[in-house]
Amino acid sequence: MRKALTVARWEYLERIKSKAFIISLFLMPVIMVTTAVLPTLLASRPDTESKVIAVIDQSGEFADKISHALADRFVLPNGQPNYILRPIPDDPSGEIAGARRLADSLVISGEIEGYVILPKSMMTDTTVEYRSENIGNFKITERLTGVIREVITERRLRERGFDPQVVKELTSPIELKTIKLSKTGQEEEAGFAQVFFTAYVFMMMMFFLVMTSGQILVRSILEEKSNRVIEVLLSSCRPRDLMTGKILGLSGLALTQMGFWVAIGLVVSVKLSITLVPLGTAILLGGYFVLGYLLYASIFVAAGAPVSSEQEAQQINSYLVLILVIPIVVAFVAVQNPNSTLIRILSFIPVLTASMMVLRIPIQMPSVLEIILTMAVLAVSGIGGIWLAGKVFRTTMLLYGKRPSLRELVSLVRSRER
Repeated sequence: MRKALTVARWEYLERIKSKAFIISLFLMPVIMVTTAVLPTLLASRPDTESKVIAVIDQSGEFADKISHALADRFVLPNGQPNYILRPIPDDPSGEIAGARRLADSLVISGEIEGYVILPKSMMTDTTVEYRSENIGNFKITERLTGVIREVITERRLRERGFDPQVVKELTSPIELKTIKLSKTGQEEEAGFAQVFFTAYVFMMMMFFLVMTSGQILVRSILEEKSNRVIEVLLSSCRPRDLMTGKILGLSGLALTQMGFWVAIGLVVSVKLSITLVPLGTAILLGGYFVLGYLLYASIFVAAGAPVSSEQEAQQINSYLVLILVIPIVVAFVAVQNPNSTLIRILSFIPVLTASMMVLRIPIQMPSVLEIILTMAVLAVSGIGGIWLAGKVFRTTMLLYGKRPSLRELVSLVRSRER
């Protein structure tokens, strides 16, 4: 182990001083926070200018009410109305084609944002047409839909002899306060956003950690093979010592990254008086992080040892990173039902175990038996992965030129065992 630790120390110190590592140390938290918070901030950002929306009211009864409702409800920070409703007179002949052509030309010229067509059958027809160059502005379409629905509903209630104000009071929305219960029965007030954000952060930490350090590991092996430094190293230590040292060194580098990010999270949580996860949960997540990373490191070593070109290394990295995308894809399914059969099955697939459990634990703590079994699966898989990586590393690290096929690789590994 002395030589393995020497290699690990060199790998750790050489990488931790690099500019790429220092930049990623600060850049990754910024990326994670930005991807989680920025879309919400942009979506909730208020408009700065009033938007003109035209209306073709074939019934002649609802345009004014909709205009007043929009002006009362949606106001810009400077006090001006967010939306200005511009009526377009209907064709005297009763045909809508002329009014629509005029409105289309106004949209194309940029004079109006879009226009709404209110048919004569508004009281019975549930379809209202909105035409615009940008139909992806969900803020406008949702607000228009809500206002038009309320105006029509109020009219229907009055025609049936009901007081709309009384109905509104009777049907006022109920605020649901969510309380998360632990296995011991302890209560914790937590909303969906906080629970999902906590699970999402830990899952993305795992993703970025494996992606960055795994690529460093493959490139380190490729670099030493390309400049023939690997031959010099093997004259001083055994292949297993070299591989063990690389895994330990880059594991220490990954743990340094994780520790730095956790420290940032603790500072932010203390400043904002937010408890992301209890201490026991954090320790459990740390255990999955360590075991999962050792498994991924062994996979990267086994996959990177046979490569002999930069292009092959990039292909292998992309294939391995795709595995980590699966928990991100099923994140919303796991949030809704973390104990479903599909999520449980995925949790026992070794290459997904760490990511899936890191995602599930902050949302709803699995049973003790499931935690023990998944830990055992991850530990056994990690040990087996390191053993297999050692065999592949020892048999392929001096191969140059053509990368061996899977059959040739299996044959090489088996021949060494005799």
